[in-house]
Amino acid sequence: MSATMPGQAAPSPSPEAKPESPLHPRVVLRKLAEGEAGSLRVLITLAIIWIIFAIAHDRFLTPINLTNLALQSVAVGTISVGVVLVLLLGEIDLSVGAVSGLSAAIVASLSVKSGWAPVPALLVGFAAALAIGFFQGSIATRLSIPTFVVTLAGLLTWQGAQLKVLGTTGTLNITDPTITGLTSTFFSDVVGWILAAVGIAWLALAALRRRRRRARKQLPTESNGLLVARLLAPSAAIIATVAVLNADRGVPLALLILVGLVMIVNTVLTRSTYGRHIYAIGGNAEAARRAGIRVQWIQTSVFMLASLFAAAGGIMAASRLLAVNQSSGGGDVLLMSIAGPVVAGVSLFGGRGSVWGALLGSLVIVSISNGMDLLALDTAVKFMVTGGVLLAAVASDAITRSRRRSAGRA
Repeated sequence: MSATMPGQAAPSPSPEAKPESPLHPRVVLRKLAEGEAGSLRVLITLAIIWIIFAIAHDRFLTPINLTNLALQSVAVGTISVGVVLVLLLGEIDLSVGAVSGLSAAIVASLSVKSGWAPVPALLVGFAAALAIGFFQGSIATRLSIPTFVVTLAGLLTWQGAQLKVLGTTGTLNITDPTITGLTSTFFSDVVGWILAAVGIAWLALAALRRRRRRARKQLPTESNGLLVARLLAPSAAIIATVAVLNADRGVPLALLILVGLVMIVNTVLTRSTYGRHIYAIGGNAEAARRAGIRVQWIQTSVFMLASLFAAAGGIMAASRLLAVNQSSGGGDVLLMSIAGPVVAGVSLFGGRGSVWGALLGSLVIVSISNGMDLLALDTAVKFMVTGGVLLAAVASDAITRSRRRSAGRA
């Protein structure tokens, strides 16, 4: 027990004992190095990409091109939502591109050839995707076959099924206004600003609820100043996005659908037992099994969800292009759908990442593709650049995982 002598000043607390602000540059740099600030890292990468292409081509940052960029991101981002769930398990699904093309072909065939109403046609397309996901997930989990092999076989199989559905014509033009309206519907400027206000209010309420929960549990809480500072960046991003979109055709329905899907899945992952089980299995499947988690059922259901989101992405792509053909779901769709989440920090080793990576990562990948299209670069160059970005992201993931392990956070 220490005592203070008469006339001697009481010792002041050590400066090291005072916790640093989460916004302190040293803290931010440490989190970036250890992969804990994935969203910030992606935003910095996106800013660099936009600056480069804005210098290279004066049309890149125009409202019309940024609106097209948002619409291009919808299909890839929707597929990437399902890819994120699979990656969180530490698995891979190489069939999502083929499933997206097959589902879109089924919907188009029922709508164009058979004259079905849009809702039943869409439901059959989604049902087919769920059946595919259940089949692939069951085969992989029950027979202990690597998902790489199962989904690679699925990629070839579903591509063949897509050609069979399309028939000899090879192309089906979509004319149903309900299906085409998914990506051709835009809201007025007033509606756009109302949506922006609702989004900012939702962010503020979520932050306040989080602080109240921490206070009830007697955990450290943020100061009012730090809370406002955390809300400034996303609020500014929402305002800037709506301003740019309103300068062209308005906020597109397709973008709202994607953001809504991301918010729903994020809530499931962070607030439900099911979501916590996904992270647990990705961290250590054997430990999760011993803890009583139904590992096989979780894995199978995740592959079903991945196929469902792939179907939704394929239908969005068909809605934007007004057609389904033999190349739908092919080309660089699979590469971009997987590269986006990986670029955004979703670990290929499982157990770490956020579904918001599907949104941010797809924006990064599609921005690269869009910029190279404006510069009229060859397809070969596009593939090589995207592949290089994916390799760099995987290498970064491996490095940050090693640093987290060294710091005792892995």
